[in-house]
Amino acid sequence: MIEVLKPYPAYKDSGVEWLGQVPEHWEVRRLKTAVDHINEQTSTKSDEDLYIALEHVESWTGRLLVSSGEAQFDSQVKRFRVGDVLFGKLRPYLAKVVRPKQSGVCVGEFFVLRARPVVAPHYLEVVLRSAPAIDFVNNSTYGAKMPRADWTFVGAMLFPLPPLPEQTAIVRFLDYVDRRIRRVMRARQRRIKLLEEYKQALIHRAVTGQIDVRTGEPYPAYKDSGVEWLGQVPAHWEVVPLKRLAWFKSGAGFPVHHQGDMNAEIPFFKVSDMNIPGNEKYLRICPNTVSMTVARSLGATVFPAGTIIFPKVGGALLTNKRRIAESHCCIDNNMMGCVARNGDRDFLFLIMSCIDLGTIAKLGPVPAISEGEVREIRVALPSAPEQTAIVEYLDAQTTKIDAAIATARREIELLREYRTRLIADVVTGKVDVREVAAQLPEKSPKEGEWTDMEETVGGEAVDNGAAAETFSEEEVER
Repeated sequence: MIEVLKPYPAYKDSGVEWLGQVPEHWEVRRLKTAVDHINEQTSTKSDEDLYIALEHVESWTGRLLVSSGEAQFDSQVKRFRVGDVLFGKLRPYLAKVVRPKQSGVCVGEFFVLRARPVVAPHYLEVVLRSAPAIDFVNNSTYGAKMPRADWTFVGAMLFPLPPLPEQTAIVRFLDYVDRRIRRVMRARQRRIKLLEEYKQALIHRAVTGQIDVRTGEPYPAYKDSGVEWLGQVPAHWEVVPLKRLAWFKSGAGFPVHHQGDMNAEIPFFKVSDMNIPGNEKYLRICPNTVSMTVARSLGATVFPAGTIIFPKVGGALLTNKRRIAESHCCIDNNMMGCVARNGDRDFLFLIMSCIDLGTIAKLGPVPAISEGEVREIRVALPSAPEQTAIVEYLDAQTTKIDAAIATARREIELLREYRTRLIADVVTGKVDVREVAAQLPEKSPKEGEWTDMEETVGGEAVDNGAAAETFSEEEVER
């Protein structure tokens, strides 16, 4: 249906760079002639009021991430009512545009805009959240510390205004497309989650000896490891503490004035660097470096290439992320390094990937684990030839899984890009959606909604509790 979209029959010059040519029958008005800028400040809220801060709104979608009934604020907030559009005014948050379905209060970093009769609130929300509008406003922001948009500029911006029935058609079409795009994206996200669970299950089965990777069958004889997370292990495997295989050392704290240097010789990694694209397994990309002189003066350990690095404190510890340093490096004091000294480094990495440090972390508001505690964790140790076989088997299998995950992530990114471009084309009048919108089915009450227990993957319902091991090799390659 989307493929049949065509341009409007006639266009005119809007006189606005971000709009370009618009349909001949559309109006182009200043935003302030179509909306009222509401600045009703208050320092109180009722129990029924919704409270919205910038962090509660998802950029580019307008979905509320938090619906806060209880809230503490130490400055005045703004009142809004149902149908008002909230538009983030700080440069990093311009795409936080939301139309709440409940009255309440919001932080002062939002513009509160109330549609006049010439514009439908939903249409106003969609246009303000479109990439061309956001880019236009972004270019006007000012201020050194936290650039922001000014209402004088935003209110004066020229705004596309089709007839009200056409605004309704545009909103109807974009809602329809958005529901279907989100459905596909959720399916891809669910597939990524299942593939990651399947990958972790494969690693766990091989590293704990539940299967002999050389035969594809269980080992002939098992014994009790005496370790809960290991369970039964092959009878000929050893059960040893990690200190037999590696030494462990925490990172060091570096004063801020020693950070941010890109010219020193030693990469300095922080927990956040684990999330940089390209650092999924090997730590390669690093925004900070330090000199050997600084490292020595602070008593910081310079870890060798091949060190296994992981978070040791806070919420990051619970993510159980493991990375391998591609070169010698320093790490911050929220991380720990593991350096192999006996056995295969890659096998040790697999062992470390299977250990849930959250289960042995110190209890308290901030979970943490010490070097001594990690050293004493007992693991299963096969012979050197078996270690090599396990590494080679898992390398082959996880490469396929990682490729499938990368494909799904790329599909999600392409869907986001497509949605952004389509919205821009529709709200600026580059395509005519009136005929298509008139043919769309009515939205059912549950259409586009998802439960926590069931999502769609490849057209089939998948229970979130389903065993990840049910993936076959052919399914991974698909």
